[in-house]
Amino acid sequence: MREALFEAKTAALIGEVPIGAVIVYRGEIIGRGHNLREHSQDATTHAEILAIQEACATIHSWRLEDAAIFVTLEPCPMCSGAIINSRLSEVYYGAPDPKAGTAGTFMNLLTDERFNHQAEVEAGVLADDAAGLLQQFFRQIRAKRKAKKKQKTEKQS
Repeated sequence: MREALFEAKTAALIGEVPIGAVIVYRGEIIGRGHNLREHSQDATTHAEILAIQEACATIHSWRLEDAAIFVTLEPCPMCSGAIINSRLSEVYYGAPDPKAGTAGTFMNLLTDERFNHQAEVEAGVLADDAAGLLQQFFRQIRAKRKAKKKQKTEKQS
């Protein structure tokens, strides 16, 4: 999870929401990703999707059976779908996402037996560290917006 946190910090450094993911197979990281939605202007460039793409390219297979993903924020519906479709066997995440988390918080897609594949889920891995990154990022965004609004008001006076 520390490597996923590193990816999240990388995202924050470039102004992206600090979410990071890594995929581990046979004790080695085979895929990494961090959010790139703002830079790419592509709604699908979530950390998990990018890590899955890199992992598949690394092992030359779309099947990531016996691999685990570590992600700093609970996966959303799109990412949970990609996790199911790529056959990842284990999901470890840090902070819960009450608005969009589909690994047990808002709903649970990853263990739903109606799908042809389920993943084992462990929540709360280094959750305080992951949540802290997100809180700090959004606190800075709010402060910038507030300062900009204040500056605009002062110019109008």
